[in-house]
Amino acid sequence: MPAAARPASASLLLLLLPLPSPPRFPPLCSTRSSLRALAPAPTRRSAAVRARRESSPPSPPAPADSLDCVGTASDVECFVDAGAEGAAPLLPARSPAASKVDGDGEGEAAVPASPAASGKELWEWASLVSPFFFWGTAMVAMKGVIPRTGPFFVAALRLLPAGALLVAFAAARGRKQPSGWEAWLAVAAFGLIDAACFQGFLAEGLQKTSAGLGSVIIDSQPLTVAILASLLFGESIGAIGAGGLVLGVAGLLLLEVPALSLEGNDATIWGSGEWLMFLSAQSMAVGTIMVRWVSKYSDPIMATGWHMIIGGLPLLVISVLNRDPALSGHIQELTWSDILALGYTSIFGSAISYGVYFYNATRGSLTTLSSLTFLTPMFASIFGYLYLGETFSPVQVGGALLTLVAIYMVNYRSIVGEK
Repeated sequence: MPAAARPASASLLLLLLPLPSPPRFPPLCSTRSSLRALAPAPTRRSAAVRARRESSPPSPPAPADSLDCVGTASDVECFVDAGAEGAAPLLPARSPAASKVDGDGEGEAAVPASPAASGKELWEWASLVSPFFFWGTAMVAMKGVIPRTGPFFVAALRLLPAGALLVAFAAARGRKQPSGWEAWLAVAAFGLIDAACFQGFLAEGLQKTSAGLGSVIIDSQPLTVAILASLLFGESIGAIGAGGLVLGVAGLLLLEVPALSLEGNDATIWGSGEWLMFLSAQSMAVGTIMVRWVSKYSDPIMATGWHMIIGGLPLLVISVLNRDPALSGHIQELTWSDILALGYTSIFGSAISYGVYFYNATRGSLTTLSSLTFLTPMFASIFGYLYLGETFSPVQVGGALLTLVAIYMVNYRSIVGEK
């Protein structure tokens, strides 16, 4: 029976029912490509409250306080308070292009949107896509400049300036510094694994594989996150997710084995760029799991900045010991395009991309951002082809498609559930 047709006594009873406090759940870790959410089991009381809400105006979007994000590797992990209500989708709001045409509201007629509304909608979409564009193209920029600077120098330069900018930004916004040995231990461990190991393996692996292929392998990390979350936190991924894990392993094999066959009979996977990219992805996956621990002790944005600084320092030391070209008397040989590539990798590929993702994530639902994960390897592949002449073999194309489908299958329950 529609809410408007209920007897007055029933409506009064519903209005007198006190609203229960929203249930609290542990922070839920979610990546661009891996979102998980928990929901309370329905009860008679919650059904009555839900009936009351259906007859009330829509709730406003969840406040930013119900969601916190921590930057990890080339990603952002967000904690969602499952008890917060009214999360609005991140898709650009529908412009006033449709309106009622009769008094009963049964028909609709399209009304052209104003240029200002269309421009705002275009800007919203650009804001959503830009982090993935920056992450993908930063891989290409790193690949192009590493031969003249050295891998560990590029890895350190990607982290240190961006981390300093984030710490300064967080301090200007009144965010608290990590306090106590537990907080600094968590941030330091997070920095060594998620920043130093991830960027180190990534930069070293880019010397031996293409940016597009490397990006696909790295973006497979949600498969590992799903396994670790299941083992450590008891999270279930369901039958579709389990099938996605199997499909993901097959996709990764198709990506990596053909590359080894091209290197000759003496080639082994242990020294290949694909293996280093795989290690980079595993570092990022462990970092994703660590976010729950880190966020217990530190402000998320401040932790993001400090973990980049702490992770960048050992990479800088390794760069000096490794006598990377940029630190062994060859820095004057860098061209302006090399300098711009380094700046782009650090500022846009780290600091700005994290900031834009934080901004979008705190505005509403994370489902849209999660569904755009395929854009990072897509941008890396397109610009790797345009600027570096990189190509995929037919088998690797099949492996890339299998891997991306597998990522979607692992995320299927959370994406469909939030919709």
